[in-house]
Amino acid sequence: MNKLLDNDAAEKPRVQTAARTIKVLTEVALAGPNGISAKAISANLDLPRQVVYHLLHTLVSVGVLRRANGSTYVLGLAVAPIAEGFRLQLGAGDMLARYATMAANATGETAYVVGWVGNEIVVLASARGGSAIAATEIPQGTTGDAHARASGKLLLSHIPPEALDDYIARHPLVARTPNTITTRKELVSTLDRIREESVGYDREEYSTGLACMAVPLGSRRMVRLALGISAPAERFNANLDNYREMLLNIASIQDVDGS
Repeated sequence: MNKLLDNDAAEKPRVQTAARTIKVLTEVALAGPNGISAKAISANLDLPRQVVYHLLHTLVSVGVLRRANGSTYVLGLAVAPIAEGFRLQLGAGDMLARYATMAANATGETAYVVGWVGNEIVVLASARGGSAIAATEIPQGTTGDAHARASGKLLLSHIPPEALDDYIARHPLVARTPNTITTRKELVSTLDRIREESVGYDREEYSTGLACMAVPLGSRRMVRLALGISAPAERFNANLDNYREMLLNIASIQDVDGS
């Protein structure tokens, strides 16, 4: 096993009920405003219906969930302090900086974590690699040109078409290099492929001579964060498979959302 995974987060859950409870909460969170039924949760998680009902009843009793529209469940008000606490800790950047640092140390390349902040795709953390010739570290807070960036395209690939149209309206598909995607048709085709492969690439689209790669950080079903690296194009192409495996291993460490 990769040493990067040799930590407590890589162990199997010690308390099965706690692990199942987290999975149920995650299913409800991912369900959207209309919620999700016990039957659907049971099928998605391959858990007995009676176990799911027991967990749902307990979560409703403490206010973490509430029933909506009779047979579906949505998040309850008791989740608010958790969500706010996560937002504040995420803003501090320590947790995300850890992932960027691990990726930089493992690959030797400049690494970063990018995510949605409101309606913008923002660089949340970055770390410079140890290679003698490395990509310039991307400043925290950088936004824009998501259509030309590996992490940006990965995040755009997981939003609804209407949200993509809104993003493009606010961020025109400007050509940064001759390789940059500049039409909606080509972008949508690329995003479809990224969504299937769960890996985004920038092949000298943001900056000539540099190539990038990004993978989901956290939930694969609701991608809100991405872990990526940038490298000189020649070295990137020579090590592409190794880089991808390293990033996927690091992203699988369950400190982001336990998924």
